[in-house]
This record gives sequence, structure tokens and C-alpha cells, in this order.
Amino acid sequence: MESLEANKTWHLIDLPPGCKVLGNKWVLKTKRKPDGAIERFRARLVVKGYRQRENIDFFDTYSPVSRITSIRVMIAFAALNNLVVHQIDVKIAFLNGDLDEEIYMEQPEGFVIPEHASKVCKLDKSLYGLKQAPKQWHEKFDTLVLSHGFMVNESDKCIYCKSENNTCTIICLYVDDMLIFGTNIHVVNEAKAMLKESFEVKDLGEAKFMLGIQITRTANGYSLDQSSYIEKILKKYNYFDCKPACTPYDASVKLFKNTGDSVRQSEYASIIGSLRYVADYTRPDIAYVVGLLGRFNSSPSREHRNAIERVMRYLKRTANLGIHYQRFPAVLEGYSDADWNTLSDDSKATSGYVFNIAGGVVSWKSKKQTILAQSTMESEMIALATASEEASWLRGLLSEIPLWERPVPPVLIHCDSTAAIAKVENRFYNGKKRQIRRMHSTVRELLTIGTVRVDHIRSEQNLADPLMKGLPREKVQNTAKGMGLMPTEPRTTSDGNLTQ
Repeated sequence: MESLEANKTWHLIDLPPGCKVLGNKWVLKTKRKPDGAIERFRARLVVKGYRQRENIDFFDTYSPVSRITSIRVMIAFAALNNLVVHQIDVKIAFLNGDLDEEIYMEQPEGFVIPEHASKVCKLDKSLYGLKQAPKQWHEKFDTLVLSHGFMVNESDKCIYCKSENNTCTIICLYVDDMLIFGTNIHVVNEAKAMLKESFEVKDLGEAKFMLGIQITRTANGYSLDQSSYIEKILKKYNYFDCKPACTPYDASVKLFKNTGDSVRQSEYASIIGSLRYVADYTRPDIAYVVGLLGRFNSSPSREHRNAIERVMRYLKRTANLGIHYQRFPAVLEGYSDADWNTLSDDSKATSGYVFNIAGGVVSWKSKKQTILAQSTMESEMIALATASEEASWLRGLLSEIPLWERPVPPVLIHCDSTAAIAKVENRFYNGKKRQIRRMHSTVRELLTIGTVRVDHIRSEQNLADPLMKGLPREKVQNTAKGMGLMPTEPRTTSDGNLTQ
């Protein structure tokens, strides 16, 4: 309440005739540290924004946030250039946005002023729960940062760069959390001072924990891992004492749609959601099997449940794996692959790609193709087109970051299909399917303008292999190492023990 009053979030007036008043509620939460210990108790006043009327109480609501891929790219960039990385948390961020609409709210429960009990709060600033609150906050932040000489990255609207006098400062914003990268501590402190002039912030010092990811500065660069979160889900779903496994998926097991009774569907879906979070943020080695098992969320069978247990057993063995970024090589390169010999119910292939910077993976995807390929070559071309589009975006992101090599060279994509490479290197493609012709045109255009280039690689050296099929233990270990997945240093867990 002191923050709300100091921020002059509202003033009391009589409700004008014909206007609608919104309710509110207090949301109480216990905020915990990465090791599970209680950090603080937080109370937040939230407006019941679900009662807002479109084009009356709100108009545009879109607000961008940084892609997790962008955050990994920036951490890899920091490792390459030995940058300082600090973290800032903006307190009551959404209360900083200015409102353009007239919105009225009931007085908060427990803080009704007796002599003005019939009056309502006319909001002057945005508040949590309002549909336009994220947009108003981002506009306020964007205006401030741009006015201080920062330039917005056109590939990710939440990355701001400033370069002057051989120094570089980069701000990466994710809602109210931000990472500040700088060539030295002085430029980082200048950015902090600029933010503290306009917002109430909490200086967290060197970045250590963001979005459930632990950030560690090593002797050779930086590492990202989710060992604490993995430990948490293993305990939550009673797999903490399970027998470890060497691979996330048994390739000899074929999974199909369930035709019988489902097995604990709600818990199955909950586990898949938790695993999806890990697979998308720091663990590409389980991306394929998590995506595969997610196709059976509506009606899981005993076989699907056993496959989930296998993933949990693998995470038990490899909980301390993290992505390590080093000071070389300063190059972006990718790998593309597809599995056409699929046994899925609709006979659609699975695509996979991986992109590395500084010895660690920054972008990956494992996804069932939406187009029915008629041959291995077609499935590989679809995968190559998807990888080329991601390469184009990554190249655009890097081209606007100071200190990166100029001009940005074409992104090399390794593919293990000589037929697909031969097709994309030929400017004519006379296939029957319009969708495949469009994929060919996409790759051809990016090749022609110098955005990407494609070369052949042997299948056993393709790092995208684990993103479209199950592999034996040795290949799982080799591809994980190639993606920069290595054990992190031992760390104390919430129960006081050391992780192995």
C-alpha cells in the first residue's frame, strides 16, 4: 500500500453516472530463493481485469518479451567478449505505466477510508490485472531507454544496445526482470543509475538466477542450468529415488495413440508441462522425447507413462548438466536433420535443428512436420527450410549487436542429406507439391542473398540427430557434448546436500 500511495496510482472520486467499477483482490505469495529457502512474503493488489470491456476500458494489449533464444545468445555473446552481466528487478513494474483510459476500481479490502466509503478509486497509473498493464509498462520503459541513447534491436524488441567510446552496454528485458551486459562495471553502473532515476528497482548484482535458470560465471565463460528445478520436479512426482538411466528414450519402444483407458491424464499433462519447460530452456537432449510424449496428453497409456519414467530416470542421472559457453569459437553454425522413416500415426516426419555459438547451443527445435513428405529428400528439405529461417533471424539479431564481426558472414548449416543439398543448390525444382516448392524457394532465396550456406556432414556427426529420434548411449553423450552440455560445479541443494 505504501508503494501504491507513493506512486500515486489512484485518487478517490464519486463514481460518475453510467460508469462501471472494477473489483480487486489481494494475491499473497511466498517468494523463494533458487535453493528453495524463503526469500520474502509478497502481497500484490490485483484488479479484476476480466470484467473490462474491449474498446471501452482497453484497446491494444500486446507487449513483447525477450525470446529465451535471445537470452541464450546474449549469454553466449557475454562469454565470447568477457562481458560483465548484472541483473535488475523492477519493483511494482506495472504500476509505472500511464493510463490513457478512464478506469474506476473499488477501494482495496482492508484499506477502505471510513469517511469516504462510498467513493471509488480512479486509476491514474496501470495496476496488475488490467489488460493493458503490460503494454503500458513496456511503452514507459521503451521511451526511457531510447531517450538515453540506446537503440532497439529490430529482431527482438526487448534488447537495447548502446555503444560509445569503445564501450558497449546491452539491456535485455523480460517483463520486469532484466539483464545488463557491459564491457566493464562502470557502464553497467551507469545503466543502473539511469533506471534508478525513474523506477524503484532491486539491484541483484551479478546475474545468478533468472526465469528458473541458474547463471554461473566460470573460468572460461558462462553456464546455464536448471539443476534446482529438475531436483524439484523429481521430488514433486516421486522420482527422486528412482534408478538412473543413460538415455532419455528407448529407441526400441514405439509409441502410438492410446485406444484403451487413459492413465492419470491430469498428472501426465502436468509432468509434460514441467519437462517442456526444461527441454525448451536448457536441455535440448530431451526435446525430442518430450515433444513426442506431448502428443498423447489427451489420453495417455501405460506405455506413455513408462516412457515418462524413462525421461525422469535420465534427468536423475544428468540433473547437473548445463549449457557451457566459452570464449571461442566466435561463429554461429547450425545443424539440420529430419527422420522420414517415422512410425507416427499420420506418417509425418520429424524435423530438428541446432545452432551453436561459443561452443554451446543457443537455439534448437524438435517438431513434427506439418507437410506430408513423400521421400527422405523432401523431409530433409522441409527441415532445412525451417533451419534456414531460424538462421536468418539469428543472423539479424547478431548483426545489430555491437562488437560482433562486421559484415556478418553467412550462417553455415550442416545437413547429412546430399540429395537435399543438391536440390537447394539448383535454382530449379520441378516437384509436384506446391508446399515443397515453397520450401525450396525459401532456402534458395537465403542462399542467393548470402544469409546462409549449406554443406554436407556425416550422420554420426550431426548434432541435430537427437532431436528427431532416439539414440544409443554413446551417441547421446557425444551429441550432448557437442551442444556444450557438460556437468556444472557441485552446488548445495535445498535439503543441504551437494549435487553430484
